[in-house]
Amino acid sequence: MRTAKLAIGALATAALLGAPHVEAKPGGCLKYGAAGAVAGHYAGHHAFKGALAGCLAGMARRHEYKKQLEREKEEAAKQKQIEEQNSAVTGAPPAGSTTTPAATSPAAAPPAASTPETSAPAPDQK
Repeated sequence: MRTAKLAIGALATAALLGAPHVEAKPGGCLKYGAAGAVAGHYAGHHAFKGALAGCLAGMARRHEYKKQLEREKEEAAKQKQIEEQNSAVTGAPPAGSTTTPAATSPAAAPPAASTPETSAPAPDQK
């Protein structure tokens, strides 16, 4: 019996440690509907009415959650666009960028002007 408890405890610990990251989302129709059905049952045997009200509340909650995610995506896109515009004006790379700007790279530098010493033919050539 003792080994069985130890094995179950080890298995539960391994399952919790190996669990992937899960994003918590608000419940939808099923979750809220089930809770509403239980509440309606205990509040005067109105399980169906409770399930219906819970389902509607769950759908509304999930809709608000999706709208909030969409707003956050739009704000992140606007912020990224602003950072890119600012970096284009200042010549600095955008935040988080590992590339060097073209203005400071040696490949983008203009060729050096030829001086009379370098443009004159060598003394042994005529």
